[in-house]
Amino acid sequence: MVRLHVKRADESQFLLEAAGSTRLAELAPLVARIYNGRLKVQRLCSEMEDLAEHGVYLPYNMQGLTDEQIEELKLKDEWADKCVPSGGSIFKKDEIGRRNGHAPNEKMQQVIKKTIEEAKALISKKQVQANVCVTMEMVKDALDQLRGAVMIVYPMGLPPHDPVRMELEDKEDLSGTHAGLEVIKESEAQLWWAGKELKETKLLSDYVGKNEKTTIIVKIQKKGQGAPGREPLISHEEQKQMMLYYYKKQEELKKLEEDDDNSFLNAEWADNHALKRQFHGVKDIKWGPR
Repeated sequence: MVRLHVKRADESQFLLEAAGSTRLAELAPLVARIYNGRLKVQRLCSEMEDLAEHGVYLPYNMQGLTDEQIEELKLKDEWADKCVPSGGSIFKKDEIGRRNGHAPNEKMQQVIKKTIEEAKALISKKQVQANVCVTMEMVKDALDQLRGAVMIVYPMGLPPHDPVRMELEDKEDLSGTHAGLEVIKESEAQLWWAGKELKETKLLSDYVGKNEKTTIIVKIQKKGQGAPGREPLISHEEQKQMMLYYYKKQEELKKLEEDDDNSFLNAEWADNHALKRQFHGVKDIKWGPR
């Protein structure tokens, strides 16, 4: 299997294995699916952290309003009594005004937070350093873990407008957001390797040859964006090691120069004739006028 180190711009994303006989028309959408799936897990984890801290999402017409304004406008959150966390809630006001402040108790918070950590670890960029490939099954597993934690803590469900529920039901609206700009549609995904576009009409082996044990760095981006920046000749880590090596070499040369310093030869104790002059009584004779 050919190992693909997938990057977005210069940032590592994940490792993926594919057979050399894989059609690029199938590979590009798969890479995009995993890439977008990881983004989804990250968005969901972020919203679930807020859910654990401040409870469920307020209706849109109540968000950002003070208690006095809500009372004056006679607004009511009809989902507050329906979506109660298991084991009761503790009040922790959301200063941003997006959530109702009725957070799960400490035990249920830990259920959510622990699941978030496990889900993040599954799709983490650190998997690249650990040489672990990420698959679509791993992404789905992370999403299922997060869904299970929400069901445990909120057995009655979440409001239909809560971002956590919308993400889990694939109803999220990312239009006009930075998160929306990060997503790459499968139909618009394009892979590049060594400054070349990997054409959809070809096989992976047409570019990398028949060696199934090779590793290549591919970059994913949207069609029409042109060629991405090429990989540097040496990695950032290699550059650091080289700088460290030359710094040590420079310090060693400085030390050698100090060791080669002959100025000590002018010292009195280094004078080979000092003892002879002392016996002749001609020590410390100064020539010249007094």
